[in-house]
Amino acid sequence: MADNITLSLTEVRELSDSILLKHGFSPEHTQSITDIIYACQLDDCHSHGLFRLFMCTESIRSGQVDGAALPTVIDSAPAVVKANANQGYSLLAFNAALPSFIEKAKTNGIAAMAINNCYHFSALWPEVERISAQGLAAIAMVPSHAWVAPAGGTRGTLGTNPLAFSWPRMGKHPFTFDFATSQFARGEIELYKRAGKPLPEGVAIDAQGNPTTDPQAALDGAMLTFGGYKGSALSIMIELLAGPLIDDLTSLESMAYAQGKPGAPYHGEIIIALDPLLLSGNKVASNDARAERLFADIIDQGARLPSQRRYAARAKNLKNGSVEIPRQLYEDLLKLK
Repeated sequence: MADNITLSLTEVRELSDSILLKHGFSPEHTQSITDIIYACQLDDCHSHGLFRLFMCTESIRSGQVDGAALPTVIDSAPAVVKANANQGYSLLAFNAALPSFIEKAKTNGIAAMAINNCYHFSALWPEVERISAQGLAAIAMVPSHAWVAPAGGTRGTLGTNPLAFSWPRMGKHPFTFDFATSQFARGEIELYKRAGKPLPEGVAIDAQGNPTTDPQAALDGAMLTFGGYKGSALSIMIELLAGPLIDDLTSLESMAYAQGKPGAPYHGEIIIALDPLLLSGNKVASNDARAERLFADIIDQGARLPSQRRYAARAKNLKNGSVEIPRQLYEDLLKLK
């Protein structure tokens, strides 16, 4: 029996919708969550695709997430919009605040969106790419749970703390990166566990603070940041900007709030948008050409721009009208229907 199964793109959406609706998510939340899951699966980002339905259903079963919560959007200042998710997933709050946020960025040259009281499970690149599609550069960051040890530490204090950036390019896919400040995303370790594969060296420590390649020992212990002290410092910055700066929880506080219940972390998110039109003095075309020369020189050396593989996967899957996922994952998902 083949290890993978092929699903049409329509089946990806239908599978996600049916599971979310069955477990109590409103149609509005279902659509916003499925949009992200579909986008990630389309780009072969398996750790944030259909696999994330397990976290979504765990979160609502445990009574953490309000599957019908409607966000509240507050116009806080000329360049600031705040969106209270009211204990729902962040995606609906992001969608609600986005039009005002885009307008503020284009009016002022820079704007910030703070999403509070939200659960978060998704990749950040779909959000920053939606912003760069409007001609803006965008940065997004969130904390998570205290699953990651600081450099030199022996226990989890920091979150996986992803950082995403997207730069608009004329007539091309944007330059986008989205990575956790831990060496691995939590979901990647869970996928290694499901596949029965050992982790690479240097990714995690066990509950006693010893290096481990065992995925379960890593989940019981702590992950490590990339780049040693540099990644650790960057992760701490994200804790501050997406936590105390916007009056929301750090990863330690998010984990304490969960009280051991499974599901998505509860915290905030900060997103910053910058307008190249205003900040360049209306010289977007000439400065876009300068950016393209930079990208061309990188590619000319045989290096790869972030997201190139993701865009190639998207083109392939759109052409085929389908994606491949592990058969065991599909069978486990059917149990949620």
